[in-house]
Amino acid sequence: MIRYSWLLCAGALCFAASTRLWEQASQADFEKGTLKNITLRSDGRLTLAPVFKEVYDASSNYLWAVVEDSKGNVYIGGSGQDSKSKLTRIDPTGRASLVAELPGLEIHALAIDAQDRVYAATSPDGKVYRIDATGQSSVFYDPKAKYIWALVFDANGNLFVATGDKGEVHRVTPGGQGSVFLKTEEAHARSLAVDKAGNLYAGTEPGGLIFRASPQGQAFVLYQSGKREITALAVSPSGALYAAAFGNKQAGTAGPAVPLPPPLPAAPAAPGAARGPAPQPAPPPLPSLGANLQGGSEVARIEADGFARRLWTHNTEIVYALTFDKQGRPLLGTGNKGNLYRLENDLLSSLLVYAAPTQITGLASGRTGKVFAVTGNIGKLYELGPAIEKTGTFESEPLDAGFFTYWGRFRSTTRGGGIKVETRSGNLETPQRNWSGWTPVTLADGAGRVASPAARFLQYRLTLTGAADGTSPEVSSISVAYMPKNVAPSIEMIDMTPPNYRFAAPSAVTLSSLSPQSLTLPTLSRTATRSSSSTPSSADQPSSSMSYAKGHVGARWLARDENGDALISQLEIRGVKETAWRLLKQDIRERNYSWDSTAFADGEYVLRVTVSDAPGNPPGAALSASLESDSFVIDNTPPRIVNLAATRREVRWRAADALNALDKCEYSLDGGDWKVIEPTTRLTDSPEHDYVLTLEALSPGEHTIAVRVSDDYENQAVEKAVIR
Repeated sequence: MIRYSWLLCAGALCFAASTRLWEQASQADFEKGTLKNITLRSDGRLTLAPVFKEVYDASSNYLWAVVEDSKGNVYIGGSGQDSKSKLTRIDPTGRASLVAELPGLEIHALAIDAQDRVYAATSPDGKVYRIDATGQSSVFYDPKAKYIWALVFDANGNLFVATGDKGEVHRVTPGGQGSVFLKTEEAHARSLAVDKAGNLYAGTEPGGLIFRASPQGQAFVLYQSGKREITALAVSPSGALYAAAFGNKQAGTAGPAVPLPPPLPAAPAAPGAARGPAPQPAPPPLPSLGANLQGGSEVARIEADGFARRLWTHNTEIVYALTFDKQGRPLLGTGNKGNLYRLENDLLSSLLVYAAPTQITGLASGRTGKVFAVTGNIGKLYELGPAIEKTGTFESEPLDAGFFTYWGRFRSTTRGGGIKVETRSGNLETPQRNWSGWTPVTLADGAGRVASPAARFLQYRLTLTGAADGTSPEVSSISVAYMPKNVAPSIEMIDMTPPNYRFAAPSAVTLSSLSPQSLTLPTLSRTATRSSSSTPSSADQPSSSMSYAKGHVGARWLARDENGDALISQLEIRGVKETAWRLLKQDIRERNYSWDSTAFADGEYVLRVTVSDAPGNPPGAALSASLESDSFVIDNTPPRIVNLAATRREVRWRAADALNALDKCEYSLDGGDWKVIEPTTRLTDSPEHDYVLTLEALSPGEHTIAVRVSDDYENQAVEKAVIR
């Protein structure tokens, strides 16, 4: 016997064309590749990056601050050794020299006055030291605070000092007399900036507030960020204030600051690399390296009238530093991937360069258009621009076509010349020695044929070369045509559906249309374990909704095409004792078919299903597969009731079916309700059964007894007898 179960399910067909396109045109597409000396804009434009070169390796874990004096000397400070921090000078020729060693684990902030004297703030037990041209250092100011996070001068030579744990900003006169200028009532005054009018801006942590204080000390909360910490502030040449904020706020942000753990560890040295100095005590951590590292960063611009607009966000990057390039565009130094971003306008940004150390912790705009960047983990000094690189490359992520594949035409949307395209292919997941070599693509009007050998994987490489006038070519989109080698479809199983039901037209199947005379079949699947890559898609699944139709027989089949091609099916039938197949239906788009079986003689039959991928392939290239079903029965003849004999005490009869087991037997006395009766064997499990009905005392007169028997295919027979 056939077993049936019912459940609700739905499926959708999805067909794929033979020729496909691999397209890359967005930031998300290109950032999966490898950029070398290439800038990626947020709208998916690739151009040559500004020159970004390492100037000095400080051999320390972190550098936090960088400034340039009027003579072009660059000063850097960060973590030190032996409980001392180092201030280093790099002159315009690139020669580095140690200027001073200061008490304290790190220099976190630097500033330069009009006489080119350097001011360095140390932490913990923060103090401000002044270092003259000879390298002599002395304590310039002691704010009696644990941390000093930022220093900035105003036009009058007053030095502002941002501190923590009390969140105060001190103002120190040129003579070294200082006092509290601004009380933020926050744990940390984290960042500082001064505009041309002498207004002081201070960013805080953990409330994410920006204060504006007039030269007279009148304070006003200019902006409250949705983030926890204002990590950097910078006033643009146009007078707008740019602010970087980071981290999710915690409940009760106005309360005490969260205890700060040690900073991120330095990157491990490569095998065989020279060992550095012995580990030193950890420098005091930034609030942004504290316990709350969730929430990402945002950068906002605040106009002179106080209007704020968010320009840039990132879910994982931490913006540590802000400055401006020669054209006045904001630059963002971030971690923990060492990315340097540039804001092109209110809508677009660019990933300019990548620093191998994991954090860009400080930025400073130089006199000649250069921008200086210091890093953490490991501490180095870099120089950015203003010139662009002469050449740069972009290597795409490999395309996995899924099968042995033929490569077609490469197309690109570009501006300017100087673009070289190469491709390589292979059958290993990761490009390595056993791939093909890089093969040039000869371009004409931005298009050319890929010459790499057919394989499963493909990768392309773009090489951009700058023009003689210093401008860069631009690439905005890439596409590669390809066609996987056609693979024959497969049929995994054929399922004969319950008799007397037919499949509804696909457009007519809705849940509301399912009546008591409808059923929904379970999803077809093999019971054996299969890999996830071979799980049938909705396009492989046949319809599961059927409606009652006496005499109909149906079948459905599980077919798939690994290329994703559309399939068409043909159905044939023959008797089990016959040899010739008869066409039942061809050009079937669905994975099921039902038909009126009353035109067929009762008996056992077999179906043959043939599926072809002809709709998705040119003539001569189509492939097919066939599968035969298990035998099934067509039975439209009711059972027979014989030897019906009735007395006033009992009724006896025999029921038999030629092909199937009997389903149930019922009787009705004098036209009353039908009642089920068991056979003499109690179990209804055979094509033939005897029945005995014992009658209770009948009233005098004539009575009629009717007997009805059904088989598994809902064929019924009825006989009656008269009792006198």
